[in-house]
Amino acid sequence: MRPEALNPLFAEVQTLEGVGPKLMKPLERLGLGRVKDVAYHLPERFVSRRAIADLDEGAEGEQVIIALTPVEHRSPRAGSRGPYRVLAQDAKGNICALTWFGKAAYAAKKLLPVGERRWIAGRLDRYGDMLQIVHPDHIEVESAANMGRLSEPVYRLSEGLTQPRVAGLVEQALGRLPELPEWIEPGQLERSGWPSWREALRLAHEGTDARARDRLAYDELLANSLALLLVKAEGRRRKGQALVGDGRLRAKLQLPFALTGAQARSIAEIEGDMAQEAPMLRLLQGDVGAGKTVVALNAMLIAVEAGKQAALLAPTEILARQHFETLRKMLGPTGVEIALLTGRAKGRERESILMGLMDGSIQLLVGTHAIFQDTVSYRDLGLVVIDEQHRFGVAQRLALAGKGRRAPHTLAMTATPIPRSLTLAQYGEMDVSRLDEMPPGRQAIDTRVVAMERVDDVVAGVERHLASGQQAYWVCPMVREIDGVPDLADIAAAEARYAALKERFGDAVVLVHGQLRAEVKDANMERFVSGQAKLLVATTVIEVGVDVPAATLMVIEQAERFGLAQLHQLRGRVGRGAEKSVCLLLRGSELSETGRARLALMRETQDGFRIAEEDLELRGGGELLGTRQSGEAAFHIAGLDQVQRLLPAAHADARLLMERDGGLTSERGEAARLLLYLFERDWGVQLLRGG
Repeated sequence: MRPEALNPLFAEVQTLEGVGPKLMKPLERLGLGRVKDVAYHLPERFVSRRAIADLDEGAEGEQVIIALTPVEHRSPRAGSRGPYRVLAQDAKGNICALTWFGKAAYAAKKLLPVGERRWIAGRLDRYGDMLQIVHPDHIEVESAANMGRLSEPVYRLSEGLTQPRVAGLVEQALGRLPELPEWIEPGQLERSGWPSWREALRLAHEGTDARARDRLAYDELLANSLALLLVKAEGRRRKGQALVGDGRLRAKLQLPFALTGAQARSIAEIEGDMAQEAPMLRLLQGDVGAGKTVVALNAMLIAVEAGKQAALLAPTEILARQHFETLRKMLGPTGVEIALLTGRAKGRERESILMGLMDGSIQLLVGTHAIFQDTVSYRDLGLVVIDEQHRFGVAQRLALAGKGRRAPHTLAMTATPIPRSLTLAQYGEMDVSRLDEMPPGRQAIDTRVVAMERVDDVVAGVERHLASGQQAYWVCPMVREIDGVPDLADIAAAEARYAALKERFGDAVVLVHGQLRAEVKDANMERFVSGQAKLLVATTVIEVGVDVPAATLMVIEQAERFGLAQLHQLRGRVGRGAEKSVCLLLRGSELSETGRARLALMRETQDGFRIAEEDLELRGGGELLGTRQSGEAAFHIAGLDQVQRLLPAAHADARLLMERDGGLTSERGEAARLLLYLFERDWGVQLLRGG
């Protein structure tokens, strides 16, 4: 139950004056359903205006305040969707058009009577030969001195909201802020010169003190660090089981290659964790092709050797099936019983798997989210392996961990390299093992950037490639074309590219994307994996998990539209066999400087960790910061720069509170509980209550 001190903040937004059913829809679209949400709806930027005596003093594109006298109202022609214009003159007689579109024009008729001077605030632009101000921000009778701040906030809006209306709601919300005790360590507060929580929110909306934004960002990072540490502490408190394998099954594995030093080191770290009674909570971070699956298999065999079961959770059915087939082949000499459970398993097949899990005859299970449904029970689950950890959240992981008689050990894996500066933000509750070596024999992939104008040459090259007996991928950003949406109309679509390539290559081409029926998608993928089909046209659904050694050519159309992490993952689908592999990045004709730098980086390196670090410098960490799911909110206040600057101190502060300052039962700890609820990391508090 939420503390009473926060009740004013969690009150419905309808309790603010002027908010009725009509205003609720645009507020909901912005996620502003409570007073708290409005208070934290910080300005995107601030606009600075200059008071000018006449239009000659203003520059096009400048935000100005000027006295104008309306001389004529011009309505659009009947049935026309044209604008409503009010022609107004300045002190010299220069004319400016005040312009409105849609229903907003009704206000202009009352606010701008002909012949009566008004002070206008807005952006000065030009339409044809005439200066204009579209949708003025303010219209006042009094002088410029009474028009409010010359610098004022600009908020993100939704249709039906205006800047003045949002500013008025924010002012009301700030007036309802309760006095809350301080949760930041006093020394940190003094060193930073930060204001109190209430004052920081007020100043953040005024834009008068950059330290206010830092204070609020720190609050969010502290809440996140505390919640993750609570997860870790709860895991250690739960009754686990020490698992020590005797090595008999691992000795039977017939691997085609020797382990790298990084793999051996990671296996030793995992083995040491599993030998402890406290449940392991470890992240295995490895680049594409670094050999995470082999490390995970060793961990699962330790559990089986100790008489327990192991489960591997994958985010997609394609990846689950790929893991199942890979592990089944490796496990052949060991005699370990492995099964696959996805949402498509029905009837007798599903019942057989469920019975095998309950009686323990199935020792190792691979599957999608279906493996932690309520109907799935294990005889004795000792280890949970979660692949592509960033696609699952704490809530899902805890649901699977609750399947064991005692808390099972957990090994999370990600092939998405996370910059060191962000690892704490995403995985602060985990110990981390890093695979920073590539297995021997893994060849470099020849990466080239090709202009889209040469697409016919690329298709001819694909034809020669297929004729030599090899296979290829062709990846597009979208499934199908979208008409009528300018920003999307020119994006390459997989269905259109598939149709064009099928005309040339016939049945040698198959199509896979997320909107296909599961049975069609699986059948097409099976044709490609088996070698019956030679060219796979797809979207990013093949970003992870697809392993076809005979596929040695990757074509990525409109590569500038993909994130660097996606490009790196897609390129990792080739280079898995003995033959030399090539990745062609087809680029559009118009490239930004950032886009050019990103493609150049792909050509220069295959080090996923370096790519992740440089990606931060080139485009910021939006994707990386917004990946946590299922009860784990992304950062809404803290930007990338603030995460990098403030997170180490916030994490250290959280550890100090938990380990030295009495935890959440101390005076500052009680305040920190409020912080967890405020930033909706309350699942961390619920863990302490056994919820």
